[in-house]
Amino acid sequence: MTPIWLKQTPSGITLNLHCQPGAKQTKVVGLHDGCLKISLQAPAQENKANELLLAWLSKQLKVPQKQIQFVSGQNSRKKRVEVWGPISAEQIILALNP
Repeated sequence: MTPIWLKQTPSGITLNLHCQPGAKQTKVVGLHDGCLKISLQAPAQENKANELLLAWLSKQLKVPQKQIQFVSGQNSRKKRVEVWGPISAEQIILALNP
């Protein structure tokens, strides 16, 4: 079964994320309000948390960072990110398992 925070689209896979900047370490914490909750080590100012999120997702999912982009929520804790390329929903679920 596909988790509530992941959605297959014609152009790729959309992830609904709830991000918590300023944490001790960057990791998947669990679920929050239908989103996958990720704590980010970077502060929220000067786009640092967004940059860290994209770099961290790229590393976890083993896809180039240019294949991950924000759909919405750059200035919010609730973000939608789209991933495209040779990765399946199952691979994302395994890689981001809390």
